[in-house]
Amino acid sequence: MPTLLQLDSSADATGSVSRAVTTTFADTWTGLGDDHVIIRRDLHADPLPHLADASLHWPARLRSPGATPPADAEALQQQIIHELISVDAVVIGAPMYNYSLPSVLKVWLDYIHIPGVTTPFDNDAQPMAGKPAVIISSRGGIYDPGSANADWDHTVPPLQIILGNALGMDVSVIKVSRTLSGVVPGMAGEADRAAEELRAGHQRAAELARKIG
Repeated sequence: MPTLLQLDSSADATGSVSRAVTTTFADTWTGLGDDHVIIRRDLHADPLPHLADASLHWPARLRSPGATPPADAEALQQQIIHELISVDAVVIGAPMYNYSLPSVLKVWLDYIHIPGVTTPFDNDAQPMAGKPAVIISSRGGIYDPGSANADWDHTVPPLQIILGNALGMDVSVIKVSRTLSGVVPGMAGEADRAAEELRAGHQRAAELARKIG
């Protein structure tokens, strides 16, 4: 059965734009048929602990001699990796926090980016190759190409590098900007554009869910 992994990382449980758009994707996915299922992981409500030992960045065969990471930490990492590998598609809510990723999402990346396991190193391991990943990134300001802050987006690029370049996934990106237009006085003139971007984000999420599912 087609299985989706839905990851949310926003600290805002009620008014989050990224959560709203991942929900549109997920609802469209389940609407495709009773056989379409979702594994949901809320990285903010149930955060993963930081990797307990540096050796967990590597599989056992590539670790330094004598490396002994905590057994429970290694078991949790294996659970997270197997959860990812088991699904057919991934949708990720990735709001921009301080121009970068929410820390809880960065921790998840640390768990699943393992040379020789999820990305080639001493072998051709790339179990997620070709599988779709949809990144839904909300941001309060303006980061359009050519804008003064265009180069300040350090949210989407790391996800594209790890999921796309390293894991070989087929990555699509939905960006919804200007989400603070109703809060920041200087952005009041951006409200209409913000509403249009949000509408387009929901529409694109539904389109991708139907295409992928």
